[in-house]
Amino acid sequence: MHSSSLPALYCATLFAVLGFGSHAAFAETPAGVKQNPLKDAYFGETHVHTGVSMDAFIAGTRLTPDDAYRFARGEEMKVNGSMHKIQRPLDFCAVTDHAEFIGEAYSLMNPGAPGYDDPVAKQFREATDLKTALGLYAKYVLTPLATGKDPHPPFFQGVEAIKSSWKKNIEATEKHYQPGKFTTIHAYEWTSAPGGGNLHRNVFFRDSNVPDMPFSANDGPDPEQLWKWMQAQRDEGKKVFAVPHNSNESKGLLFTETTLAGKPITKNYVETRASMEPLIEMMQIKGNSEVVPNFWPNDEFANFENAVTLQDYNDRKFKKENFVRYGLTRGLKYKQDLGTNPFKYGFVGGTDSHNGTPSNVAEDNYSVGSHGLADRTAEDRANNVLEGEMLVADLNPGAIAGVWATSNTRGAIWDGMLAKETFATSGPRMKVRAFAGQGFAPSYNSYEKLVKDGYAKGVPMGGDYTGDKAPQILVWAVKDPIGPNLDRIQIIKGWVEDGEMKDTIYNVVASGERLQNDGSVTPIDAPINLKTGQFNTQKGSPELMGIWTDPDYDPKQHAYYYVRVLQLPTARWSLYDEIRKGVKFPERVQKQIVERAWGSPIWHEPK
Repeated sequence: MHSSSLPALYCATLFAVLGFGSHAAFAETPAGVKQNPLKDAYFGETHVHTGVSMDAFIAGTRLTPDDAYRFARGEEMKVNGSMHKIQRPLDFCAVTDHAEFIGEAYSLMNPGAPGYDDPVAKQFREATDLKTALGLYAKYVLTPLATGKDPHPPFFQGVEAIKSSWKKNIEATEKHYQPGKFTTIHAYEWTSAPGGGNLHRNVFFRDSNVPDMPFSANDGPDPEQLWKWMQAQRDEGKKVFAVPHNSNESKGLLFTETTLAGKPITKNYVETRASMEPLIEMMQIKGNSEVVPNFWPNDEFANFENAVTLQDYNDRKFKKENFVRYGLTRGLKYKQDLGTNPFKYGFVGGTDSHNGTPSNVAEDNYSVGSHGLADRTAEDRANNVLEGEMLVADLNPGAIAGVWATSNTRGAIWDGMLAKETFATSGPRMKVRAFAGQGFAPSYNSYEKLVKDGYAKGVPMGGDYTGDKAPQILVWAVKDPIGPNLDRIQIIKGWVEDGEMKDTIYNVVASGERLQNDGSVTPIDAPINLKTGQFNTQKGSPELMGIWTDPDYDPKQHAYYYVRVLQLPTARWSLYDEIRKGVKFPERVQKQIVERAWGSPIWHEPK
């Protein structure tokens, strides 16, 4: 098969399986927009809140979705009293305001709207300090919600207000869409947290065929209710999927052993979930959800933005079942037992910023924080608690999503996400690709030849490898143009053996020929300058490429392989606060970090 036709066929098959119609349904590209059949990497935001999210409004955020898209395109905006902009514009953005209480936001933010002049609405708008604002939120929303009473404050105007608020989000998303230059995606967040366990999902639509109002956790707090609503939307011709996030806060409920109602997991459950949720958010402001050292002590890079003080609030103690690597492996066992893997996730990253500031992810540009009045100054970030969540010092600027797509258009970006040909980074714009197949060349003298061979002789990230020989996995990564060089590329493998879930890490390629015969890598000594935050510019490699074959391959074994790319150390945002503002963070707070990228898994599916 010609290399350029395989990606299209791959997406067409997915669309057919998920009931989204034929190849023609996704092949449309707006006139004048060039397509690259070998695909380009596009960077964007898949998780951000504006003042339309009521918790963000309460914390002082007044930016609208329109403002957020302008910020994503590189415009400077007034954020919590300070002018601020990102260092590099984004390729795409999805504003994901909470569906819950979106109607209240309409009355709060739009002069002349019904309910705008209500005395309680005025109190919400005029609260100038976080304590007062949180007190109002607790009185009129949280307490009624916890006691089973109506959680809507008295200025709520009902369904029409919800529709009006959602319509304004839709209008902003349409206004800023520039095919080929900047893509906006219609989206929102469904925010269910039974017993404080995070079951949140961001919901994404492929085009402008969207419902007249979103389905919220107030309408149904069980994921199965959300999926039922999504199926109804699909039956009407809408194209939609959901992306879970913050598994680290899920109290074991995300990668679950029973339904939320306590019933056994059935074949129908796993098939429905697999259809509805192709991706998972690997990392965001409230922590990295890949692994923690507690349960993966042999992973030398597990100690990364673990947000450990999450455990001090709301009884969110860490357990192995909260983390993505566990979920991926548990999914293999469901595949064995029920025939379908419900956790067959590709990876994206997001911020979950509540400032209306998409992908404000640079460590040296985190001067306005992410949660309004809670962390807007260096002093706040060194001393405050993010209410009910964690210490602000344990927050991070968030992650970013990378999507391999044929063009920077809504359909192509969404299709790339559906196909799981995606990667997440902890903020830098490094790029990563992987293919699994047979017959790759020992080396490549051009990137284009590497990619053509990858598609012609294998499957990309997000795909299924079904060969009867150990897959050759072709890996490639390139540094962020303004960041440090790369340290190494690893492959994480997970499998089930005699009913036991297992995973391990292989070093595949390292800079400077540091990879030893036993698979270990000689550590690289490239510390940052603690007085300036400057990273090492001499060591490491700007680009890494390698071919790896699984030495422990079992043709009868279901397995996954995902790529992790590590760059040289850089300064953490907290060090920049200490250098620039003279504040002091607790000693346990790291001053330098190893930023990284995660490529979506490739799954081995035995014949």
